[in-house]
Amino acid sequence: MTKFVKKSELNSSWFEIDAKNAVVGRLATIVSKIIRGKNKATYTPHMDTGDFVVVKNIEHAKFTGKKFQNKKYYRHTGHPGGIKETTPEKLHEKKPGEALKLAVKRMLPGGVLGRKQLTKLKIYAGDSHPHSAQNPKIIELDKLNSKNIVRN
Repeated sequence: MTKFVKKSELNSSWFEIDAKNAVVGRLATIVSKIIRGKNKATYTPHMDTGDFVVVKNIEHAKFTGKKFQNKKYYRHTGHPGGIKETTPEKLHEKKPGEALKLAVKRMLPGGVLGRKQLTKLKIYAGDSHPHSAQNPKIIELDKLNSKNIVRN
């Protein structure tokens, strides 16, 4: 029989990722796996067993190819003819971390569980963040795979 983790047995840890020159899509897959808890042996699909992720230097994250100008994000206002579109370039001007947040959100389950898991993602522009008291473990993206970092 499969052993399921109880709420009392859950323990969350913190991870820190530096997004300098990181490819947004690859960064999003790594972050979503950690947030969902798929990197743990105690992964349970219907529970929030994931860890917290702090992403810093998000303003230096990159898109490959011409996606920064040409990729389109759509949303609907709910009114007839209310489709709106934007590009990562326009999103970056208003909110630097919104493109990563959207990518991660779309990799999480829809519904209450996915919304709860998305709150475990903390995105900051710049090198400092207020979560240093949690002693986050640092994940180096270039050590995981050389394609995770854009080299100019």
